Amino acid sequence: MNSEHRTSVLFLCTGNSCRSQMAEGWARHLLGDAIEAHSAGVDPHGMNPRAVQVMAEVGVDIRGQKSQHIADFQVARLDWVVTVCDHAHESCPVLPGRTRVLHQSFDDPPRLADSATNEEEALSPYRRVRDEIRAFVEALPEQLNRLKNDPS
Repeated sequence: MNSEHRTSVLFLCTGNSCRSQMAEGWARHLLGDAIEAHSAGVDPHGMNPRAVQVMAEVGVDIRGQKSQHIADFQVARLDWVVTVCDHAHESCPVLPGRTRVLHQSFDDPPRLADSATNEEEALSPYRRVRDEIRAFVEALPEQLNRLKNDPS
């Protein structure tokens, strides 16, 4: 299926380093035939190596993705922007045209890992959030379809 028939989705978080990158990776991996996935941040600051590591653990390679600013996207051609943290949702610019916004906040793994005493403990919140994002992405087509048909 070519990209003209896929739903275009931009996953947005603050830094575009972890949560939105994981969501993009999962969407490409699980839903590549249905969703044209992208990610960006409102204040991007590079890929998080632990996010790359925990995604690789489950067979999803996000090393080729890059940290981008929402301004890098021609938002008019996006069907959906999915904000994956509260700050991004609050900072999301007003979007032109047909682009709709869906908000689903996930915990911030780097913040949760700050108090870890070793690397294995630090990776635990990354793995939990990775799995939560996978479940969300797996249900995303049905949710978007329901929202698209909701007149409110």
